[in-house]
Amino acid sequence: MLKKEAIKITEAASHKLQAASLTARLGHYKIKIMKEIIYVKNNKTKKTIKLPWKFTNKTLTTDMESRTNPFSGESIELPNFAAEVYDVTMQFNHRAEEYDQKHGMGAASLWPQVRKGLDWFRQHFPKQYMVLLD
Repeated sequence: MLKKEAIKITEAASHKLQAASLTARLGHYKIKIMKEIIYVKNNKTKKTIKLPWKFTNKTLTTDMESRTNPFSGESIELPNFAAEVYDVTMQFNHRAEEYDQKHGMGAASLWPQVRKGLDWFRQHFPKQYMVLLD
């Protein structure tokens, strides 16, 4: 179990990261927490992007990756950290749909998390949103 003091320390320090992970030691466990990433687009524009969720034990980078829309088959390049947000959003969506099939439409508590991922994409990566999620 994480101690609240350790979480506060790592969250406060995480805003200083530049496409890397913050590492904290809690007992025998090594935990990485990322809340923001500094993204430099085309070696020109530098901006800090707040991630929609805390990513633990995951190293996020700005390396480019490809993702494919499962319905249209269309692919697009996006930074690794955005690809991870896409993957998590799709996992939440899949789990919410499975839950709704068993318990009724809109019953899953994960829908706000799906919306959070979609909203994040629409704000920070509109072109990728249109290809992958629209």
